[in-house]
Amino acid sequence: MQRFPKFTLPQELTSHGSPTNSAAQPGGELADRVAFALDLAACASEITLRYFRTSEYRVERKSDRSPVTAADKEAEQAVRRMVAERFPLDSILGEEFGSSGGTSEYEWIIDPIDGTKSFISGVPLYSTLVGMTFRGTPTLGVIAIPALGEICLAAKGLGAWYASASVGDQAKPIVLRRTVVSATPSLTDGLFLTSQVDNFERRLAMSAYSELERQAYVTRSWGDGYGYLLVATGRAELMVDPIVNPWDVAAVAPIIEEAGGRFTSWSGELDIRAGHCLASNGLVHQAALSCLRPFSQNKMHDA
Repeated sequence: MQRFPKFTLPQELTSHGSPTNSAAQPGGELADRVAFALDLAACASEITLRYFRTSEYRVERKSDRSPVTAADKEAEQAVRRMVAERFPLDSILGEEFGSSGGTSEYEWIIDPIDGTKSFISGVPLYSTLVGMTFRGTPTLGVIAIPALGEICLAAKGLGAWYASASVGDQAKPIVLRRTVVSATPSLTDGLFLTSQVDNFERRLAMSAYSELERQAYVTRSWGDGYGYLLVATGRAELMVDPIVNPWDVAAVAPIIEEAGGRFTSWSGELDIRAGHCLASNGLVHQAALSCLRPFSQNKMHDA
C-alpha cells in the first residue's frame, strides 16, 4: 500500500511562531486550525491511496452523472469525524455528504478527491482539498496531491507553503517551505491550464477558451486541484474553470492569494460560489478576465 509522506509546518506557522494578525486569527484560533488542516489532508490522502490503482472500489454515478467511489465517501466521512471531534461548533460542507451546520463562524469545505475521473483512471493528478472560511471569507486552504506526494498550504496573512516527497517516504517529516507564483508577465510566455475543455462549451464560452489558447505559449488540461497547485508554485501562469462548486475552490483561493497571485470569478470578484473561476500569477489576470468577463452571466448548459 502506498503511504502519503509526512509533512510538518515550519516554525512560522506553529502556534508559537505565527505572527499576530487579529483579522486573520480571531481569538488566536487560526494557528490551531492550520495544523489541524494539514492533519485532515494527510488523513484523507492516506485513505485515497489505499484505493488508488486497485480494484477495491466500485464506481457509482450521482444524479448529475459525475462519478463517486468508496474512497471519496470514506475519506470525507473520516474528515467529518475529525472536525466534529476537534471543533464541534464549526460547520462542514463536503461534496459527498452536503452541509452540516454549526454555531461558530468557521466552515470547513472539503473535497477528498477532486478529480475523481483521474482517480478512477489511475492518473496520479487527483487532489485532496481542505478549505476553511471565516465569516464566509476563504481563510485557510490545503491542496494535497496524494499519488505524487505534493502538498501546498496557506492561511490568510501567513503566506503559502509547499513541499514534495516520494510517496511512501516515511523516514522523517518534511518541512513546508514558502512558495510564490511565477513572474512571467504575459500569457505569450505562459502555461494556461483548465480541467475540461468541453466545460467552456457548457458555459457557452468556447470562444473565450480559443482566445486564451491562442494567447498562451502552451495549453494543457492538467486541471482540478493540481492545476491550481501548479499556479501557486510558479509552474503555470493561468488556470481557468468554467464550472466549479465551493468545495472545488474554497481551499484554492487563499493558497493562490497568499502565493502572490489572484483568484476571482469570471466577473472579477472573489466569490467561491460564483460557479466559475480563474487563478493566475496576477500579471496575466486582467488579460484573461477581458476574455472571460463577457461570459460570466451565462447559464450552464448540459453537454
